[in-house]
Amino acid sequence: MTKIFCDIADIDLIKKFNKKKIVKGFTTNPSLMRKAGAKNYAEYSNKILKITNKPVSCEVFADNIKNMILQGQKISKWAKNVYVKVPVINSRGKFMGKVIKSLNSDKIKLNITAVYTSEQTKKILSNINKKTKVIISIFAGRMADAGKDPIPHFLESLKLSKKYKNVEILWASTREPYNYLQAKYIGCHIITVPPTIIEKIEKFGKSYKKLSEDTVNGFLADSKKSKFNL
Repeated sequence: MTKIFCDIADIDLIKKFNKKKIVKGFTTNPSLMRKAGAKNYAEYSNKILKITNKPVSCEVFADNIKNMILQGQKISKWAKNVYVKVPVINSRGKFMGKVIKSLNSDKIKLNITAVYTSEQTKKILSNINKKTKVIISIFAGRMADAGKDPIPHFLESLKLSKKYKNVEILWASTREPYNYLQAKYIGCHIITVPPTIIEKIEKFGKSYKKLSEDTVNGFLADSKKSKFNL
C-alpha cells in the first residue's frame, strides 16, 4: 500500500488535512515554509508538530556538514514524530554522506531529499544502519519536467532498499493525480502530494462516459456565459 503524505506548510491546511484518513503524514521544506509566511523556523515548525501525531518532515537549511548536523540534532528534539530532512548534496554538489551517517548513528529519523538517481540511493544506503527509519525522497516530477524518465530510478531504488526494512522510498514533486497510481503500481512506499491533488485523488472512480459528459457540459456552460453566436 502506498501511503499518501501531504506536502504543505500552511497551518490551516495542515489542520484540515490532518483530519483526513487518507493522509498518513506531512512533508515541508524551506520554500513551503516561506510561502506559508513563517518568520521563525523553529516556532512555526513546532506549531505544525502540535497539530498532528503523524510523521512530519522538517528540513535543515544549512549548507555545510557541521551546521547541517547541528540543525538536524536540534530538529530531532522537537517531537517524536519529526523526521529530519537532509538534502542528498549541498549547493556545491558535495554528497552529504557524513551528515546522513552522523545523524543516523544518533538514531535520528531522516528524510533524504532532492534525490534524483538510484546511484544516489545506493550511496545513501551505504551510510545508514538497518534500524533507524529513513525516507529517501526521489523527485519524479522535476525529473520528468527535465525530459527524464523517473521510473527506472524508482525501480532500482526500490530493489536496493529491500535489504533495509527501515527504509521507505518516497515519490516526490507530484504533478498530477495519476502519479499516485504510478507510484502504487511500482510499489513505492510513500507519495507526497499537494492538497489540491489529494482532493482529486479522493474523487477517483469516474467512468469514461461521465468524464466525457462533464467535459462537454463544461464547454457548453462556458460558451453560454460568453454568449457565443455563429
